[in-house]
Amino acid sequence: MNQEKLEIITKLFEGKEIRSVWNSDKEDYYFSVVDVVGILSGTNRPRKYWNDLKQKLLVEGSQLSEKIGQLKMKSSDGKYYNQDVLDTKGILRLIESIPSPKAEPFKMWLATLGKERIDEVFDPEIAIKRSINYYRNRGYSDKWIESRLKGILDRNKLTDVWKENGITKDYEYAILTNEIYKE
Repeated sequence: MNQEKLEIITKLFEGKEIRSVWNSDKEDYYFSVVDVVGILSGTNRPRKYWNDLKQKLLVEGSQLSEKIGQLKMKSSDGKYYNQDVLDTKGILRLIESIPSPKAEPFKMWLATLGKERIDEVFDPEIAIKRSINYYRNRGYSDKWIESRLKGILDRNKLTDVWKENGITKDYEYAILTNEIYKE
């Protein structure tokens, strides 16, 4: 998730802080569950609300609680304490579970994104147009965009050839990719 996506999330949370940690191994952010619950529920006791919600989700058969991790995060007193955290997918699922008017803008945003991706499944050209518009909005030239899209296509063709010839492990792709970049 890039900085722009984090800014969108901050806007949806009315500018209030959501503590997050980047995990470079898994290439995902982990968000403080209590921060999200506190902002969206409006409660003065977000930990209690979270514990009650966790129990409710377990009764409903939700597997969200199995995905909860613990990370040390800085507290308001400046010390670091273990906090319940969820990755991006988990935190979005949690937000869907919180009945609150404050959660509605987030739920609408998620619904919009979901609809866009479903539309792209039926018409992949929509995804290509979205990518082109994304790059244009960031000031890239049409020539750069064309080169980028061709590069992605060429890289996919190359990895398909590698796969057909027995390359199956991530580290093997990494070794071959590094060799190409050296040249």
